[in-house]
Amino acid sequence: MKWLQIHITVEQAQVDFTETLLSSLGAVSVTLDDAENQDLLEPLPGETPLWNKVIVTGIYAQEDDEEIDVNALLTFITAQMPEAPLRHEFIEDQEWERTWMDAYEPIQIAEKYWIVPEWMEAPEADAVNIKLDPGLAFGTGNHASTFLCLQWLGKTDVKNKVVIDYGCGSGILGVAALLLGAKKVYATDIDPQAILATKQNAELNGVLDNLYVGLPEEFNVELKDQKADVFVANILAGPLMALAPEFATLIKSEGEFALAGILEEQVADVSNVYSSFFDILEVEKREQHWCRISGKRQNTHSNFE
Repeated sequence: MKWLQIHITVEQAQVDFTETLLSSLGAVSVTLDDAENQDLLEPLPGETPLWNKVIVTGIYAQEDDEEIDVNALLTFITAQMPEAPLRHEFIEDQEWERTWMDAYEPIQIAEKYWIVPEWMEAPEADAVNIKLDPGLAFGTGNHASTFLCLQWLGKTDVKNKVVIDYGCGSGILGVAALLLGAKKVYATDIDPQAILATKQNAELNGVLDNLYVGLPEEFNVELKDQKADVFVANILAGPLMALAPEFATLIKSEGEFALAGILEEQVADVSNVYSSFFDILEVEKREQHWCRISGKRQNTHSNFE
């Protein structure tokens, strides 16, 4: 069997139409990719953000005894979308699988600290190696905000401590904390797909027994009156600011925290909100405009303690 890939580059507003068109013409799968190397925010749970310009790819199966009429297919698509750049290619079965897998490679976070796609050998067998299935949910370590959180966990003492991962996505941060020696991780997300992804990635890394993950209501019941020694939230500036009072109730006095998914121009506003509850000790930037804010819960006797 061969696979025909048809790639069409469109504006964001045309994505739905293009997906429907390719599917109606028999595509077995339709995928979306960035056409302009544009970063996306770590999405809010349940959201599917899109780039401004998108490559929509339709994948068609060609059986050995039945050829696809490529010219007729391309002619029809061009008639429907005459202005859209279009290209196509055939790939073999084995190449198709490898094409997807080759898009991922081990990522080094720090010395002796790696993210490794589950099908690959770890570059350093004796390092802290986070095995990850990149297809389950957002958060593979490639995005600057995820990388910043992983870096912070690597230099924070999490051994034998309780960690909260709020807005867990793929679960990569909670898994990293456990592999770095955390005693227990409590993770939450409002997206059921993220709950599933976190469980699967924790199981893949052999740390599921020490991780709890659930939707916020379940998370609150499970957590009860416990507070975290270490807290990490990689979401967006707006929700981070809105949730600051709640987060303050989840962290022990002088507990350590890190926030990410923040643009450089949003740092002052987020810091201003959090300074009511937390001592901000560091702001670190990566890839021009993505920032992480970190510090400690204030040692006070406020109502949030």
